[in-house]
Amino acid sequence: MKHCYALLTVFCFTMIACTPSNDPNQEEWQQLFNGKNLDGWIPKIRGYETGENFGETFAVDSGRIRVSYHAYDSFRQRFGHLFYKDKFSHYLLRVEYRFTGDQATGGEGWATRNSGVMLHGQEAATMLKDQDFPISIEAQFLGGLGTGPRSTANLCTPGTHINIADTLVADHCINSKSKTYDGDQWVQVDLLVLGDSLIRHIIEGETVMEYTKPVIGGGVVNGFDPAAKPDGMALTEGTISLQSESHPIQFRKVELLNLKGCMDPKAENYKKYFVKNDPAACKY
Repeated sequence: MKHCYALLTVFCFTMIACTPSNDPNQEEWQQLFNGKNLDGWIPKIRGYETGENFGETFAVDSGRIRVSYHAYDSFRQRFGHLFYKDKFSHYLLRVEYRFTGDQATGGEGWATRNSGVMLHGQEAATMLKDQDFPISIEAQFLGGLGTGPRSTANLCTPGTHINIADTLVADHCINSKSKTYDGDQWVQVDLLVLGDSLIRHIIEGETVMEYTKPVIGGGVVNGFDPAAKPDGMALTEGTISLQSESHPIQFRKVELLNLKGCMDPKAENYKKYFVKNDPAACKY
């Protein structure tokens, strides 16, 4: 009996020692794109039903999300978005992208080397068949044209408004202070989103765009259900989607650090970097 008790004690100690403990300082990044397929993502292309990926506009090739138009005879304003399935409110989103090839035939002139990621967006299922853009905040990605400065990580506002320095800004697109990225080089953009209090666009560690108090309002979005656009409502959370605007683009990283979670130090999943408390997420 003494021998069995000793073995049991050793076994219990070993189990305790091997149980991983939570490091409240260790960042836990969520890979929204798994590098293999589009699991967890929902396409919505203008003129098609939600979930219909016309012509494989969105596909995975060599570990990258590829946005291409090989099946299009002409683009004909078939703007598309690839939605992640979950909504988020407080987070840091990291995206790596690059433009490739030539623009699709029939693409708008302003859409050359133009794409982006939509933040605080409506859900894909609430978009009507002929709606062009989700009501959202767009972190606009632009590639250089080789003819002068062209910033990226700009801001556009389909169906929304924002504030800069406590002043409501009604302009649809506002340029950031980033440098120009020519050619097919990879560009990393970090997007810090803190509900409706603050959104920052960051490149190479530098904040190139900052704004606050996003709300639903304004135009530059067509074909929407009026019920999905309650003007004046604060945007505190929403979907994330990648854009298809007629120029081929690739994404090799889409990852997110959720800043909303359990802020009770006694919980096993407490993290010091959380900024928004979610008591229901606590595990003890």
